[in-house]
Amino acid sequence: MKKQWIILIGAVVLVVAIALVGCGSDQVKLSTDNGELKISLDSQSQGIWVNGNGKVYASPDIAILSLGIEVQEETVALAQANASEAMNKVIDTLKNQGVADEDIQTQQFNISKISEWKVVYGEGEKEVITGYRVTNIVSVKVRDINKVGVIIDAVAAAGGDLTRIDSIGFTVDDPTPYYEEARAQAVEYAKAKAEQLAELSGVELGKPSYISESTYYSSPNYYRGDMSFDAIPAAETSISPGELEISATVQIAFAIND
Repeated sequence: MKKQWIILIGAVVLVVAIALVGCGSDQVKLSTDNGELKISLDSQSQGIWVNGNGKVYASPDIAILSLGIEVQEETVALAQANASEAMNKVIDTLKNQGVADEDIQTQQFNISKISEWKVVYGEGEKEVITGYRVTNIVSVKVRDINKVGVIIDAVAAAGGDLTRIDSIGFTVDDPTPYYEEARAQAVEYAKAKAEQLAELSGVELGKPSYISESTYYSSPNYYRGDMSFDAIPAAETSISPGELEISATVQIAFAIND
């Protein structure tokens, strides 16, 4: 009989605990003191919650070019042959400009038909294939920012009218130091806000009980679209890398001392 009462009491306690958890985000703690069962709630919403932002700027040391060849011919074989010949010239040019093999990666290769709708006598409107298009795009990492304009001009000369440049972007090879600086700023700002809130509220600020972080890395593209070259440019293409914005945001919950 005593054992049955213990089982019944345990079941009731479990039901109550589950009900309490279901009512919110509170955590249920069960403990015993001198043989008595106690239930307490520990809510994460307690304390002083603040957000902090940090932001730093970095000068890019790497350029990312998305470039390649686009060919349109009457047959697949002819389009692919011309595209292959032009692309080989582009790749050779990139290597001659000091771009390493591991910094050249195929991004897109596509063969598609070109068609138009025509009225065919006795058949009505019909889709007629007029040719085929071969597109071969690579992503190129240029580690010498000062050579970006030179490389673009060299690629344009090698590929001629078949050259396509989809986008130009900039980045830094190792963003870790910038993230660390932005993170330090964010934490310092969050702590300063929490201290001010505690002072204004007349309470004593305790230690952090929760910390969350998110980072943001702005990598602007200075050109994105379809760039073709009808003639070799007389002057070197001017490229401005500008600055990159690297930011961090932290959310910290500080306890309130009794």
